[in-house]
Amino acid sequence: MINELSGKQAGQVDKSRLPRHIAIIMDGNGRWAKKRGLPRTAGHKAGAETFRKIATYCKNLGVEYLTVYAFSTENWKRSETEVGAIMALLRRYLLEAIDSMERDSIRLKFFGDMTAIPPELRSLARETDEITEHLGRDAFQANICLNYGGRDELLRAARRFAADCTAGLRKPEELDEAVFSGYLDSAGVPDPELIIRPSGELRLSNFLLWQCAYSEFYYTDTLWPDFDEAEIDRAVAAYQKRDRRFGGVK
Repeated sequence: MINELSGKQAGQVDKSRLPRHIAIIMDGNGRWAKKRGLPRTAGHKAGAETFRKIATYCKNLGVEYLTVYAFSTENWKRSETEVGAIMALLRRYLLEAIDSMERDSIRLKFFGDMTAIPPELRSLARETDEITEHLGRDAFQANICLNYGGRDELLRAARRFAADCTAGLRKPEELDEAVFSGYLDSAGVPDPELIIRPSGELRLSNFLLWQCAYSEFYYTDTLWPDFDEAEIDRAVAAYQKRDRRFGGVK
């Protein structure tokens, strides 16, 4: 397994060279529950608590943006019980966030096609959007990918650009990387320097396909509910050892 610092000792983090943006594929909830003879829904509940803990730690560490893969466009294929449990956990989280975002100075943004999300959750998400707009741009921002797929995001962005061209607001020849990025769900958010995938899987799974062009990847066998602050330290320390040339030569 690719994990440069896989021992018990957490890596030494240089706080002067932190990635501005960390993205995490929150994987392994179901396997965590199965190992303990519990229903998959128990794994998602444990995973939600891990997200709260890791988001707080990243904020305190000095990371500016954290993006997590919470529910993909493909996850609707799972059982109605499991999907319902995930949506219920999200509802609880949003209710808590609405009460605490201003106090804790945490911005919240959703990536993904929200039209398929239950109306109550869309309404709660709009409330968090309104609170986010009142917070300063320098506040920590958590991005939650919900009903999200990288290919779907690219298609939706292309359709929006095409619609603007049809409306006379844009010209096809104006399209470049910067313009196209402005049509993505992540518009205004820097690309992630570090993408972490727990659980031992070595796939990107349709996550941030445009934004990951020059991201560093870090994999660990740890299942997401067992992921802790020391795992973040190990991942960041490994990232800080990488030689990032962006296609050039030093």
